Amino acid sequence: MKLLVCGGAGFIGSNFVRHRVRDHGDEVVVLDKLTYAGRPENLKDLGVRLDAGAIEDADAVRTAMAGVDAVVNFAAETHVDRSISGPHAFVETNVTGTLTLLEAARELGVGRYVQISTDEVYGSIDEGSFTEASPLEPSSPYSASKAGGDLLVSSYTHTYDLETVICRGSNNYGPYQYPEKLIPLMVLNALHGDPLPVYGDGRNVRNWLFVEDFARGISHALAHGAPGEVYNVGGPDEAQNIDVVHAILRHTGADESLITWVTDRPGHDRRYSLGSEKIRALGWEAQVRFDEGLERTVSWYRENAWWWEPIRSGEYREYYERHYGRALG
Repeated sequence: MKLLVCGGAGFIGSNFVRHRVRDHGDEVVVLDKLTYAGRPENLKDLGVRLDAGAIEDADAVRTAMAGVDAVVNFAAETHVDRSISGPHAFVETNVTGTLTLLEAARELGVGRYVQISTDEVYGSIDEGSFTEASPLEPSSPYSASKAGGDLLVSSYTHTYDLETVICRGSNNYGPYQYPEKLIPLMVLNALHGDPLPVYGDGRNVRNWLFVEDFARGISHALAHGAPGEVYNVGGPDEAQNIDVVHAILRHTGADESLITWVTDRPGHDRRYSLGSEKIRALGWEAQVRFDEGLERTVSWYRENAWWWEPIRSGEYREYYERHYGRALG
């Protein structure tokens, strides 16, 4: 296939591109705004075409989309904390950008459009798991903007017969994840002897999905998903944030005294959990359990300082100090 992967220089997008190039032999065009979290280094040695541009830019979108068989859209502002302090960018990219992509896909006659979404659109659940029929009850500007994009995608199937599929993943982790997110943040801080900032009481529960498993799940939905359908792609294990932090300390050999309790963020969802029966019916199963995936992730960060050293010396350092009120060591 010839694929357009929007946001393909980001964390999940670049892992998907790697999967499609190496396992499927696809020709891939990547369209990425190359913001702080989208990096050409994430596509190193893959031989893909990289167009620098925003999905809100109709001209850039049409140029990148010309002649492709399918579009897979990862492009999004994704960090909840940043959405609380600056929501406008999230609406611009996650809603307006999605609309721009859908219009171009309709006009150019693209065969299939896959929207990458998140479990956060469902809100929090105390017990059990969300299904694709669960109501959307987003809690943050980030998740609200993703829900808005999802609803636009569904409307284009109902109104224009555009062949769309939505994949909602649980919390992804693995190589190439920008260190504002929980696992890479804690791993790099532990390796450097910096404090590990834990929100609230640390008992928030997340359903953890290794990024390579999500890439395979998206491929199943791309190939076999029914038009207009939503597919939840959930991880095989869930864990409280504080237990994840303790596991990272064990893997890195850092001391528990590094744990620092910080004020909880506003509207912090207590628990996410996805039921994945629909995607399993297409032949997908998660292959990486959390303990194995976390060990692989910590090893990757240990062995790839070339990737994260420029991040810890740049914009991220300023963001971290502004957000947590202390400087990185």
